[in-house]
Amino acid sequence: MSETSTKPALRGALCGLAAAALFGMSAPICKLLLDAMPPPLLAGLLYLGAALGLWVVRAFRRATSEAPLRREDAPKLLAVILSGGIVAPVLMLFGLERLSGLTGSLLLNLEAPFTILVAVLIFREHLGLRVGLATLCILAGAMFLKLEPGTLAVDGLGMVLIAAACLCWAIDNNLTQRLSLRDPFAVVRIKTTGAGIANITLALLWLRPTFPSWGMLGAALLVGCLSYGVSVVLDAYALRFVGAAREAAYFASAPFLGGVLSVLLLGESLRWVDGLAMTTMALGVMLLLRERHGHRHVHHVIDHEHAHVHDEHHQHAHTTDVALGEPHSHVHHHEALDHEHAHVPDLHHRHRHD
Repeated sequence: MSETSTKPALRGALCGLAAAALFGMSAPICKLLLDAMPPPLLAGLLYLGAALGLWVVRAFRRATSEAPLRREDAPKLLAVILSGGIVAPVLMLFGLERLSGLTGSLLLNLEAPFTILVAVLIFREHLGLRVGLATLCILAGAMFLKLEPGTLAVDGLGMVLIAAACLCWAIDNNLTQRLSLRDPFAVVRIKTTGAGIANITLALLWLRPTFPSWGMLGAALLVGCLSYGVSVVLDAYALRFVGAAREAAYFASAPFLGGVLSVLLLGESLRWVDGLAMTTMALGVMLLLRERHGHRHVHHVIDHEHAHVHDEHHQHAHTTDVALGEPHSHVHHHEALDHEHAHVPDLHHRHRHD
């Protein structure tokens, strides 16, 4: 596997696993925070915390080489805000109210198969045998955690609400992957700002809640900054580097961390199958890390803009107004190219497989 293709795959794996770890810790903590505030208000505070953190980063961040958002990105961005920033978190938090923290954390594994199904069936992303097997291992790990009946509080409506939230996040993931050419910080900053304002406004107008204590307020903002800000930025990079299906498989490790924290924070029981689940999920992640996919493929003629270096896919001349340093971003032209090398379904390799 060439160095050019290895780096995006490794970066995607690291970003996806880090994003999963940060998001996984949020479910049991949110379970505690729900005792102090209703779901729409908590959802708004989580995204407000993420937005505040990202706006602070923008204030101190040096000029970026990433491609800026354009007017034509608005429809996808609005759909991302609605599905992943407004509907999904509110559904998840209403579901968590009806379930144990451990059950709610584990049900979040449904986001992975939903994301993969949308990626493969609607967006025609390729899913090879090894990736399919890795995904099954990760999902099987989640199922092992529910082998012993009667130990978890299960509510049918709560399960449906979290499943619906996962479907909304699956749509969000695939749309965000289509925005991955743009600056991930800008995409997530706009998403979290819109979602935070919308959810808090909804809570104030609909529920007229009593605001929580300063301690609970600060905790919600901090969790939002890490689990809905930093995590979502890392996830956006993972979507760029490895595509939605592989990102979903990496992100499926998040609920396991949530389950462990539920034991530590909420005093819920840890069972022998947890070790089996950890081993199975780790096997799935290792299969993804060892994936090798290469064949002869054609790159069609295209003009687009994104951050890049002059690798084998970017051999072009520059006008005088383009920065000479690398990486840099500008509108550039790709001629048709027919070649063979190892690759993942990143932004330059979304092609059909016979």
